[in-house]
Amino acid sequence: MKLDFLPLDKLTVSRINMRARGKAPDVTDILPSIRARGVLVPLIVRPVPEGDFYEIVAGLRRYTAAALVAQENGGTDPLPAAIIDPGDDAAALEASLLENIARLAPDEVTQWETFARLVREGRKLEDIAATFGLPEAMVRRVLALGNLMPRIRDLYRREKIDAATVRHLTMATKQRQRDWLTLFADPDRRAPTGHQLKAWLCGGASIPTTAALFDLATYPGQVVTTLFGDEAYFADPEQFWAAQMAAVEDRAGVCREAGWSEVVVVPRNEHFHAWEYEKVAKRKGGRVYIDVRSSGEVTVHEGYLSRREARRAEQREIGGAKSARPEITAGMQTYIDLHRHAAVRAELLGHPMMALRLMLAHAIAGSPLWSIRPDPRTARHDETGESAQGARAEAVFDAARSDALSLLESPPGEPTLVGGAGDHGLAGLFARLLALADEAVLGLVPLVMGETLMAGSAAAEAVGTTLGVDMADWREADPAFFSLLRDREVLTRMVAEVAGETVAQANAAEKTATLKIIIDAHLQGADGRARVERWVPRWMRFGPGAYTDRGGVGTVKAAHKVEAARAALCGATASREDGTGEENRAGPSPHADGEEPLAA
Repeated sequence: MKLDFLPLDKLTVSRINMRARGKAPDVTDILPSIRARGVLVPLIVRPVPEGDFYEIVAGLRRYTAAALVAQENGGTDPLPAAIIDPGDDAAALEASLLENIARLAPDEVTQWETFARLVREGRKLEDIAATFGLPEAMVRRVLALGNLMPRIRDLYRREKIDAATVRHLTMATKQRQRDWLTLFADPDRRAPTGHQLKAWLCGGASIPTTAALFDLATYPGQVVTTLFGDEAYFADPEQFWAAQMAAVEDRAGVCREAGWSEVVVVPRNEHFHAWEYEKVAKRKGGRVYIDVRSSGEVTVHEGYLSRREARRAEQREIGGAKSARPEITAGMQTYIDLHRHAAVRAELLGHPMMALRLMLAHAIAGSPLWSIRPDPRTARHDETGESAQGARAEAVFDAARSDALSLLESPPGEPTLVGGAGDHGLAGLFARLLALADEAVLGLVPLVMGETLMAGSAAAEAVGTTLGVDMADWREADPAFFSLLRDREVLTRMVAEVAGETVAQANAAEKTATLKIIIDAHLQGADGRARVERWVPRWMRFGPGAYTDRGGVGTVKAAHKVEAARAALCGATASREDGTGEENRAGPSPHADGEEPLAA
């Protein structure tokens, strides 16, 4: 083998090259580097027996990028090449394969070491970004790791701590980093990690600066900021609350000056539940409730009264003064109410669509007998919450919900259907539903049910299985998914699913970070691999499965509950069909009046 520099017009692509088949390779990741520095890593070539040419065995992406730069600039320097002996196809194929499969992305600590050395050599941040084809913000993040103590960087490199922990440790002073390392090394104590670490660094309460009502420029206390510069938290909760409550009082004063009859500040240990109140205009005595949460967030609810106070206000508006002596006694009122209630229930049996409208009104507005709330869809990790919020399924549901809120004439800004009826109240909402066509009412049912369907429940599992939901239609593996994978055995089984058993066994001893790279590369079709389409982890499928026999998978547990319930139902059905349980067969059919059951 010898090294030489060869012009572009003397190079052609070998049929042995593993990237030679199919469409032209994607070179967007290396093109900025080659524009800035040219081709630095030699191509592997061999002479063509006929003619003064060389065929590229490995390095097609570098060659393609160089050709693009030549088109932009009207020419380029000769490319460095390692020339191997001609004629041995096996050796050439081995060289191509080794170069392409041995290349793995470096971890962040290795990147930091490289970038830091370049900075010491006089390179500017923007030059580094251009050379490696990275955003400047990403280079800045990597360089920020240099302010962490070497032991912490080493723990991260050896995968003893995760990226979220490292990210939060960038907020810590050197002394706080030492304190954390002492806890981490103590076998009898547990060092905080992830979001617990954020609370530990911020004095027990991780309140983000985005929650502040006041001007941060006037805040006298300390604000802790990540070295990446994209997150900031209040270091002293007491100072934050002093400034926040002063701002709340200022906001309350503004509301009073605007003419509101009363402004109520809801303490942190209480909550404002919209379904316990009704919207009442300012001119009718509506109040302002300022809901202060322990997270630091403050929400202002304008124009509300409790349901009892709203009823009294309605009576006063009608102007009916109480007579000196009621016409009937309390006992007679109970008698009347119970008999009317019985008659309404009996008549309602023949009007299922009216009953459905009434159920929807109760589910949306609530009542003393109905306490329904939307699933909060919260997550322990910010990345998980952001991933779920950005999912296509979430966008589809939100669009349908927005249309429904407009249909019901809900106030602007209402986040959910369930939990408030706007200005309607329960009876007003029922009247609104009566005015809608059956088709429109049926369209509201899955929205209300979807909002109140508990995440991770057996009910969600039963619906998904019955509908045959294919998760490949709704999500793809994203960075949040990979950041939560920890188990080497599980990752190895995933590699087998996307790359085959041979690749899985060959990489069984690799680091978990390497296994994740392999999985992602096959899912993306990177580096010449065939792209694996519509892959869904076993846990997320309907019905779900596990990768090991260790258990602890919530979706699998929920699926077992559904299977057990169906088995019990099938057993009861079989019992009726073989002649037992005859008494259960008495009585009319649920659809004896000829009405068809509602379609799902």
